[in-house]
Amino acid sequence: QVQLVESGGGLVQTGGSLRLSCAASGRSFSDYNMGWFRQAPGKEREFVAAIGWRGSTVYADSVKGRFTISRDNAKRTVYLELNSLKPEDTAVYYCAASGGGPEPWYRAASFGSWGPGAQVTVSS
Repeated sequence: QVQLVESGGGLVQTGGSLRLSCAASGRSFSDYNMGWFRQAPGKEREFVAAIGWRGSTVYADSVKGRFTISRDNAKRTVYLELNSLKPEDTAVYYCAASGGGPEPWYRAASFGSWGPGAQVTVSS
């Protein structure tokens, strides 16, 4: 199993930017697919972005062009850059790790390790 801890959340204004970090420990980081999910109050958890162990990336339509996921295997860390933030981006953001699974490989059910979450609040 992989232990994950998110950091970098906070309060920003509409149009602002933020970078979330997720530090991993426990097992080999480079072999895992990594993802970001979010959950807003009263809504279901939704997929945001994912990056595979080979570096391929996938984004939800709602964030494509605004968010960027990346990873630094040497630092055992995955990042999510949130740009051009909107109030609807307000949510708890969760980092997750997957050892692999059926296509689509970035589905939530394939991620067995989850961080405790980081709050991102976007004000107008």
